[in-house]
Amino acid sequence: MTTQNRILLIDDDEVSRRDRETVLNFLGESAITATTQSWQQRVDAMLTERAELTVALIGACAHTSMPDLLAQLYEWEAGTPFVVLGDQPLPKSLPAELLSRVTAVLPAQLSYQPLLDALHKAKVFHEHYNRLRNFDGVQDYNMFRSLVGHSAAVQRIRYMMGQVANTEVSVLITGESGTGKEVVARNLHQNSARADKPFIPINCGAIPRELLESELFGHEKGAFTGAIASRVGRFELANGGTLFLDEIGDMPLSMQVKLLRVLQERSFERVGGVETIQSDVRILAATHRDLEQMIAAGEFRQDLYYRLNVFPIEMPSLRERAEDIPLLLNELISVMEKEKRGSVRFNSSAITALCRYSWPGNVRELANLVERMAILYPHGIIGLNNLPEKLHNLIESDHELEHAADSSNGSDDLLAQQEREAQSLLPLNGIDLKEYLANLERSLIGQALDDSGGVVARAADRLHIRRTTLVEKIRKYSLQKKQSEEDRDAYSD
Repeated sequence: MTTQNRILLIDDDEVSRRDRETVLNFLGESAITATTQSWQQRVDAMLTERAELTVALIGACAHTSMPDLLAQLYEWEAGTPFVVLGDQPLPKSLPAELLSRVTAVLPAQLSYQPLLDALHKAKVFHEHYNRLRNFDGVQDYNMFRSLVGHSAAVQRIRYMMGQVANTEVSVLITGESGTGKEVVARNLHQNSARADKPFIPINCGAIPRELLESELFGHEKGAFTGAIASRVGRFELANGGTLFLDEIGDMPLSMQVKLLRVLQERSFERVGGVETIQSDVRILAATHRDLEQMIAAGEFRQDLYYRLNVFPIEMPSLRERAEDIPLLLNELISVMEKEKRGSVRFNSSAITALCRYSWPGNVRELANLVERMAILYPHGIIGLNNLPEKLHNLIESDHELEHAADSSNGSDDLLAQQEREAQSLLPLNGIDLKEYLANLERSLIGQALDDSGGVVARAADRLHIRRTTLVEKIRKYSLQKKQSEEDRDAYSD
């Protein structure tokens, strides 16, 4: 059974409510419109068992204050995100659980791309919330927010994390550098029974070998040259909580023996000390190295490996889930905007190139690129020619890509121009708005099909709508084009 997504538009101003509904219909979105006083009755009457609300758009609040309205929506369905429309400052006294659900604030005059971005962010929030509240023991609905994506690899990681988070077993997180291993470790801690205790990370490869034992177990005054005072180690700092051993593969063999003893006996002594200290920590470890190969080469202890590898989680590289890159871009840009570090957008040609790049630095490399582009082109739209040169040769046809870039860059300008023309050429006796929007929609769909060589799936990606939605619109406007076998199948869905 397919679930239909609906948008709730709440606005006490009848004119703006009608105008915004028209915009949403043009985008192919199904909206339920209501006032601040009638929204619940309207939802109960119009929402079927096969439909669910993915976002609430909040316009003018004339009859109910915004905090009260948000509280009502939160009580009705806690997983519904909010997009606030118009110049409505959010009250400073707004509770954190309500503020965290405001995924975007848009100006009263809606623009095409910002509205699409806001709807997308809200739907991602909604999907993550619904997915994670089905996991037993998950305490934070924002859990795994950094693991953005719909790919099978990411969904598998989320599921595994949900299963092991609220347990006491050791977890070994493997994967290439930059895939988010520490993000996983922190989320596992935050969603465990130890969440109110310390999370203590230590990079075993960044600390000199001669100091690693002191860092882990602490030392007594005078234990070695320079030990002018006693010091508490990471095991003591993490007592009752979680100790994250990053890059465990870089730990020397001599330290591996001592670590194994602590894991077995749950006790240790400080360097230079004689007092036995009890250890109550959960161990999470991570490495980018192949520990089994290291065991075969005599560089890693097999018994320690089995102690750590009770529950393995292997992080996928970014090239293995390239389809998640558009979602990751949105998330990274949202974080930058929230931290007031600038903003930037990528057009379709640039995103295509990014999806074909191998990303040896994984998500960390992608984040660095987004930040660099925001510095070079603040609040700009990044095209293929703005990307680093190594990304320029990843498209089959430069001419085709340049054409795609020009078309993508011009889509917002085209809409703006059409809107300006509509305002300046509006006849005295008015126009048929429905017919005008239909003609505009037909024109944009025709351009997308032409740019995509008639392939419906590509055209749907260009228009940011579902393929089946585009198929229905092609039928409606008799825009029959050459399709792949897969696209022809969609007509029978």
